[in-house]
Amino acid sequence: MKLSKLVGKRVKEMPTGATLKSHILLLRSGYIKQVGAGIFSLLPPAQRVSMKIQAIIRDEMNKLGGQEVLFPVVMPRELWDMSGRYDSIKEELVRFKDRTGHDMLLGMTHEEAAVHMMMNTATSHEDLPAMIYQIQTKFRDEARSRGGLIRVREFTMKDAYSFHNTQEDLDSYYKKVYDAYVRIYKRIGFKNFVVVEGDNGIMGGKISHEYMAVTDAGEDSLVVCPKCGYASNMEVACCVKDANDGDIAGEMQEVFTGNAHTIEEVCAFLETDAKHSAKAVCYKTETDGKLVVAFLRGDHDINETKLSKLVKSALEYVEVEDFGLCAGNIGLVDLKVPEGSYVFYDKTLQGLEDFVTGANKADYHIKNVSMSRDMKDVEFVDIALVKEGERCVHCGEVLTHTRGIEIGNIFQLGTKYTSTMGMKINMPDGSAKEPIMGCYGIGVGRNLASIIEEKADDKGLVWPMTIAPWQVHLCPLRVDNEKVAEVSEELYKLMQEAGIEVLYDERNVSAGVKLTDSELMGVPLRVVISPKTLENSQAEVTIRATGEKIFVALNDLIYELIMMIKDEIQEIEKDL
Repeated sequence: MKLSKLVGKRVKEMPTGATLKSHILLLRSGYIKQVGAGIFSLLPPAQRVSMKIQAIIRDEMNKLGGQEVLFPVVMPRELWDMSGRYDSIKEELVRFKDRTGHDMLLGMTHEEAAVHMMMNTATSHEDLPAMIYQIQTKFRDEARSRGGLIRVREFTMKDAYSFHNTQEDLDSYYKKVYDAYVRIYKRIGFKNFVVVEGDNGIMGGKISHEYMAVTDAGEDSLVVCPKCGYASNMEVACCVKDANDGDIAGEMQEVFTGNAHTIEEVCAFLETDAKHSAKAVCYKTETDGKLVVAFLRGDHDINETKLSKLVKSALEYVEVEDFGLCAGNIGLVDLKVPEGSYVFYDKTLQGLEDFVTGANKADYHIKNVSMSRDMKDVEFVDIALVKEGERCVHCGEVLTHTRGIEIGNIFQLGTKYTSTMGMKINMPDGSAKEPIMGCYGIGVGRNLASIIEEKADDKGLVWPMTIAPWQVHLCPLRVDNEKVAEVSEELYKLMQEAGIEVLYDERNVSAGVKLTDSELMGVPLRVVISPKTLENSQAEVTIRATGEKIFVALNDLIYELIMMIKDEIQEIEKDL
């Protein structure tokens, strides 16, 4: 490809509104162009990267016996009514009416379409196991599109769906996909990623794992054990809570606290530590508007994901006065809530003695409260976020907190969709059984952006050889020099004939512009031809990732480039 003909321009200016490194560099280097909020066009360089990522994914899915299909982007309401998700998913799902007035939707995921495809297609236990997958455009009306390709509304995704006769068969296949995903990310070039326990969310099912690119640019909070390797998304993380201290004190006593309502204010007023207090966090269920009251130790924060799972509903903000409660003074003792309300007690309260809690009336709290004496027969649940310094449930090591970008996920869906949609398989004993499903997703654009967050430097993009848009950036300096122009044209021809993917900057511009553009675009190997290098019949080869420069004889250049490309790919894939 000749750079003068390449669609897209490189710019020096910082793009307005872009904050993440990947977003800034993709815009500046002419890889993407924004069309609307969370909607981008991929220019030729980005499309070439995207296609290489897709090729790696296809290769690994095909090795698992996956069969590529293509589901429709637009689906009728009836399909999602069968699973119950047409009404349960809110604004993220784009709904519209066609010209006949029929309710339609844009696919944000394709579990329903996958089951629909397999119904009456796979009818016998002998037809399973089977896995189908697609790489296709999806649309999710994301409320918080951000970070360029990190969080978008329209996106390209690989989603795969497997169908099994038994749980044991799904378990076995799930492990194979788990390992295949590790290979995919290594082949893309990721060095710093972890697999964490995930939250199934709207997908349903029980077991799930998320693949996270570890980076400060991530919006997901992760908990990782540096000793045994335990890793989890903060939303579902578990830990060993630090033990409560103190003995049972005197009798409970109401104390005036006035305008002190937050834990910090109350503890400061009473001159006690937050770990010797209990606080209430309140919501109402989105499904039926029931009150939810969650108590936990004052120095901890609530895990809304775990709490939402307990009530089997999304949670909404609540005006507690509407339920007869006194905001800022809600306590465990003599709590009165409407019938049907949910009240939970976190494990951080277990064994807590001599603590402060609200008095359930304005201006007052109660001190000297004891869980063992005053709150008998309480059932404790795990609904607190993991704190810094808490210990691993598996080995006792202090957990570390970091951030990550989700680059893929896998789920064991069970029969959530086959049962609701009525898919049956005939079994050997003559009975009919609902197949058990797995679901496996990878966002292509998000992987493209996430590898930039890991690899890029202050000069620009740095692409791993396996997914780079081109392998070599041929960069002649002084193309007005007849010898430079002649040698460069011949090398461009020889590289193409040798199967080297080459970007040829044949423009008659300054050396500074050419070298800056090459660093910004991030092609792994740069070959400079100049009057100076030709004096010794050499080319200057620069490795973009390290900045290392090598002078190679022109007669050996093609062979050396082929070997360098091969060596870098082997280095990336050496542990597969």
